[in-house]
Amino acid sequence: MSLANQTSPKTIEYIDSNGFIVEVKRTNRTKSATITVEEGKVCVVVPRPLEHERITKLLKDKSRWIKEKIALHREAQPTSTKQFVSGESFSYLGRNYRLKVQQGNYQPIKLAHGRFGITLRAGTENPDLIQDSLFSWYKQHADLKFKEKAKRYAQMIGVKFNSVGLKTYKSRWGSCSVEGDITFNWKVIMAPNHIVDYVVAHELCHLIHHDHSPKFWREVERIVPNYVECKEWLKQHGANLEF
Repeated sequence: MSLANQTSPKTIEYIDSNGFIVEVKRTNRTKSATITVEEGKVCVVVPRPLEHERITKLLKDKSRWIKEKIALHREAQPTSTKQFVSGESFSYLGRNYRLKVQQGNYQPIKLAHGRFGITLRAGTENPDLIQDSLFSWYKQHADLKFKEKAKRYAQMIGVKFNSVGLKTYKSRWGSCSVEGDITFNWKVIMAPNHIVDYVVAHELCHLIHHDHSPKFWREVERIVPNYVECKEWLKQHGANLEF
């Protein structure tokens, strides 16, 4: 096992644990370590002064459980047509970016200088690790982007929502409950920016009309005049929003 540090404004620790990467979060708010595995991402929250050796021992003891959780996540994912190697391209807000895999202490996916970049220890060029890191990046940025757009469009439409969340839908781009809880398909973040705007506005308009009546579509058109083109784009290209 090896420990790698990433200095962003705040230092984040990563442990390369022979087949999976663990994000270490140190806090003064806990007296014991807690491991979580969500959507393939492994995180351990530990007391701030806990020694690195004790963290690695904990992960070794829980290695089988962690790998089983990761395997269940990967089995649930649809088969990808992408190759998670240098040179493959991935879309974000309608633009394609090439992937560059470098060697060194682990650094998760970043989008910089016109490309996706990830750093892995030599000998660990595991496509699954790259896919998991890319998945986490998309979910994180989709969450930020959808919340930002929902706030902006809610003001334009004149509505208030309760919450914004993400899901992996097979045949829909979003949903809106009568309580104001809005959920978006995170894959929409791969589409052009104006398509993302349309999906956000569409769901927010359901806070006024909880159906697809003519009144609903008139409200959508007021906010997104070219909504018909956006609907057609999703019909033609939505199935390609995969990785």
